[in-house]
Amino acid sequence: MKLKGAQVLLECLKEQGVNTIFGYPGGAVLPIYDALYNTKEITHILTAHEQGATHAADGYARSTNKVGVVIATSGPGATNTVTGIATAYRDSVPLVVITGQVAQSLLEKDSFQEVDVVSITKSITKKNYLVTDLNDLADTVREAFMIAKSGRPGPVVIDIPKNIQEAQINYEYKNVQETALDEEDSNYVECDFLSLERAVELINSSSKPVIFAGGGVVISKAHNELKHFADRINSPVTCSLMAMGAFPATDEKYMGMVGMHGTRCSNNAVNKSDLLIAIGARFSDRVTSNIKFFAPNAKIIHIDIDPKEFGKNVDVTVPLQGDAKKILTVLIEKVDEKDNSSWIQQISEWKKQKPSSKQEDYSLSPKSVIEKLHELTKGDCIITTEVGQNQIWTAQYFNFSKPGSLITSGGLGTMGYGLGAAIGVSVGNPNTKVINVAGDGSFKMNSIELATVAKYRIPIVQLVLNNHVLGMVHQWQDLFYQGRFSHTDLGQDVDFVKLGAAYGIKAFRITKSEEIESVLKSALSLNEPVIIECEINKSEKVFPIVPPGASITDSIG
Repeated sequence: MKLKGAQVLLECLKEQGVNTIFGYPGGAVLPIYDALYNTKEITHILTAHEQGATHAADGYARSTNKVGVVIATSGPGATNTVTGIATAYRDSVPLVVITGQVAQSLLEKDSFQEVDVVSITKSITKKNYLVTDLNDLADTVREAFMIAKSGRPGPVVIDIPKNIQEAQINYEYKNVQETALDEEDSNYVECDFLSLERAVELINSSSKPVIFAGGGVVISKAHNELKHFADRINSPVTCSLMAMGAFPATDEKYMGMVGMHGTRCSNNAVNKSDLLIAIGARFSDRVTSNIKFFAPNAKIIHIDIDPKEFGKNVDVTVPLQGDAKKILTVLIEKVDEKDNSSWIQQISEWKKQKPSSKQEDYSLSPKSVIEKLHELTKGDCIITTEVGQNQIWTAQYFNFSKPGSLITSGGLGTMGYGLGAAIGVSVGNPNTKVINVAGDGSFKMNSIELATVAKYRIPIVQLVLNNHVLGMVHQWQDLFYQGRFSHTDLGQDVDFVKLGAAYGIKAFRITKSEEIESVLKSALSLNEPVIIECEINKSEKVFPIVPPGASITDSIG
């Protein structure tokens, strides 16, 4: 059948099983939106800003294991998606971002709302395309989805000139199975037999192993295999921020997060271990701190689907390339069942150590709020966060025990991420309670997305830990810049309860610990959008923290 390019695009989205997209109309995507007018199989969520649309698609993708889809117009519409694309790229999230472009006759003429989005996004996408021939459009879309979700997932951009959207062509439907990788092919092991045998040898001979789980465990759905593997070799487990929930926090072998804000137990264990088994982890600077002092006595086995990660940040003894789920399955069959009793006893002793510095007793602490939130939800929810103190407090005090229950910007550290992500998570998981934990600074960056929440009555709980400062930066200025608080005091600039009222969203304020339980219970019982503002002291700090240039065992707090 003969269809316009815009219609071909939508037919290809339906081929891929897409039923939800996030976007914002504009001149260069008018043909696409005109085609959407009569496309009942696809729900379009109109956000307040293209960055919000991209974060929403990101949250949708992370929480549903589907590819998130975004539509934005040319020029500023396209550039507004860049932060969201970069966020998804750093955290390996599958997105297909479709941007409109001026007609081909207007390209490279500084035309109205023209921008070279392909060049702009080259370093933050797995691949990007400028469609210059309508005959290539359908196969380009199909290939984009395959690339976005195969191997190490990530974002793909398709830039489509307006004349391509308007021209007509004969379209032939293809079944998605013809364009997608077979599931068995995606769960591959590329490492050779000798590398596997060497890894098994190291594991069997180790007496002080540590398993370091990264976000790749969540992406590959390898949480069950991780648990079986840890049980078999009786190894303590630490997680990066992106792996929270990949190993149950209630398990006695779990030590907590590792790195700059990691537990003393995790950081001590890593640096005293004789074998570090890293699974789907990037060894970012937030984990390793000063690389010279990181795991100095350990051989390192690194399991990752992306060979570019091997040796990028730390020297690796044995790299094992492939899907984490598949490789762990093989290792479970090959390794000896181990005791490591003296090592486990040492881990237990480290766990008992109290923080070296005591936080002051304020009338309302983030710890009490987040621990009560976990108690009331029993962890049966999905938490999104913004970035900064709010993010780390959430990771520390909410005992995540299910993979995918924490959705946050790890690699890029994007303030303003959480609210948009919460929208996408809630749209993709309508029967799950979704809570976004924010600081006041991060929340204000994209609080305009409350318009989207209000428009669609998306029943998220927006929890704002309001200390009236840019908390994490303020903390660094206090600890490492002699208390020179340069431009981090925000003051009483926004009344978030009144802001909620402006959008028709119910809002509560908590000012003391006695109010926490009753307000949280009320908010959680509602099937509608809610804002909770918690007034916390600006002197509250995230501890532990590793000072710049120090070993992870030399943390403060």
